[in-house]
Amino acid sequence: MQEYYELQVAGLTRRLPICPVNEKLSIAAFVMFSDVEITVACARELLKRVPAHDVLLTAESKGIPLAYEMARQEGLRYIVARKTTKLYMKDPIAVQVKSITTAAVQTLYLDSSEADYLQGKRVLIVDDVISTGESLHALQSLVEQARGVPAASAAVLAEGEAADRKDIVFLERLPVFIK
Repeated sequence: MQEYYELQVAGLTRRLPICPVNEKLSIAAFVMFSDVEITVACARELLKRVPAHDVLLTAESKGIPLAYEMARQEGLRYIVARKTTKLYMKDPIAVQVKSITTAAVQTLYLDSSEADYLQGKRVLIVDDVISTGESLHALQSLVEQARGVPAASAAVLAEGEAADRKDIVFLERLPVFIK
């Protein structure tokens, strides 16, 4: 029988399935894809809490709906760090990352034109959930390589110990479940 965690965020309630990461650890799966109501509400609430910025940056793929909606509400550009190089990319910059939700080390890429765009701009890093902080660290590294100016790092949820961090902006805590 499936267990659930009831999440209340941005005035909305969702039942998140609890999924095992390994034998000792389970997490509540928060997925914004296709949930337009929660994406719009969370974007609106996060924008009330973040400092001034010129552009948003997120990692492919779960942060994309949030970054898009925040950028749409502000009329700003958002950039996606891709998990693979694409044919259009010329001289991409790259950084490796190991996330709690992926099995292997991944690489995030920014096209040189996107990196050039970030140069000197205040960059807001956006994600759906910050857990171990590895994806966040990788995105911060890309901002540094591009010579952007970190404005802040923001997420809908801070999972586990990430909720104790003082260097991120988030809407709600998300517990981890240890057996």
